[in-house]
Amino acid sequence: MFFKTDLKKDEQTSNLAIYYRLVESYRDILGVARHRTLMSVGRMNDIKPQQLWAIADGLNALYRGESFLFPEGDTVVEHYVKLFWERLVSEKKLDIVRKIQNKENTKEWQKIDMNSINNKDVRELGGEWMCLQTLEKLGVGQFLQSHNFTKEETQLALSHIVTRAVTPASELKTVSIMQENSSICELTGIDSQSITKDRLYKISHKLYSVKQDLEQHLSQRTNALFDLEDKILLFDLTNTYFEGRMLGNRKARRGRSKEKRSDCPLIVLALVVNIDGFIKYSTLFEGNRSDSSTLGEVIDKLRKSTSTIEGRAIVVIDAGIATEANLAMLVEKGYDYVCVSRSNLKKYKDIEGKTPVYIEDNKKQKIELVEVRTEKQDDHSYYLKVNSEGKREK
Repeated sequence: MFFKTDLKKDEQTSNLAIYYRLVESYRDILGVARHRTLMSVGRMNDIKPQQLWAIADGLNALYRGESFLFPEGDTVVEHYVKLFWERLVSEKKLDIVRKIQNKENTKEWQKIDMNSINNKDVRELGGEWMCLQTLEKLGVGQFLQSHNFTKEETQLALSHIVTRAVTPASELKTVSIMQENSSICELTGIDSQSITKDRLYKISHKLYSVKQDLEQHLSQRTNALFDLEDKILLFDLTNTYFEGRMLGNRKARRGRSKEKRSDCPLIVLALVVNIDGFIKYSTLFEGNRSDSSTLGEVIDKLRKSTSTIEGRAIVVIDAGIATEANLAMLVEKGYDYVCVSRSNLKKYKDIEGKTPVYIEDNKKQKIELVEVRTEKQDDHSYYLKVNSEGKREK
């Protein structure tokens, strides 16, 4: 153990003062030497470097179980060694504390045959507990009960959501996980033996019936928890395929698959997320729906479903969605937008007095942004020329 110092501003005098931390060295799993703070000491007025070293030596000696001779006549070192050691023991900061407690609480130990131990009804808890705590913070249980879910239906819905989040699987496999591997039923209070795949299908349908209200509740709840305003929203689409013929599914259609499976019926998923990654709105479209035709249906529900914050939001879309009609519709409905221009602009000029701005992507590659003007540009438009060496090489 040793001390580290930090310079901080004293709140009373507004002067810089030295604050001390007691730290220890250790090696991580890769063998790299690192430091870990055991406790923050704060200020030690008029302490001398020799006294600071003596305090660290005294604490290390106590940790090793050795005797330590305090400097003759130096009551300051003795005081701090006893004070810090008592804090380390009471706050259980060191492994040695467990040895001390075992000596104080003398116990009788017995040897056992490890091969004779059998485990029965072992269940996983960590992921389930974390997910359930998250749902409670989001108020999902209270929301479901306020939308005519009975207590048992609420327990079943929460159990189903958590299990599918921890171990994504089919309804049939999820029943087996809940009954044999997971402790979620003990946490929610529902009888695991009463759960069947048909009950999971029914509760999924009931959850989908309140999907729009639930998304709005989750959006506003996450905004309140994390102090978000949703000023920037990202809209994008993806699709996935069915391996069966899906003759009874009205939205399963053949189209261009992003997974190179255009031989299968598809379904399109549209998502609106904010810059923090929270899903604000989702909907399903027919598999043959073009990207540009989806924005109109989503945008009407977007502000109502995402946030209580008034004012203009910026919608980020890609070039496939950024038709002239869609851009005009966004402006008409009170949104700003950011997109890649669908037209290959050639007639443009730099604006005098505007200096380029340089940023880096996640690969630390430099990107140059330059504001330009075009011949047909109106007063409300803003064009950026983006120069990227990485994109040019690609």
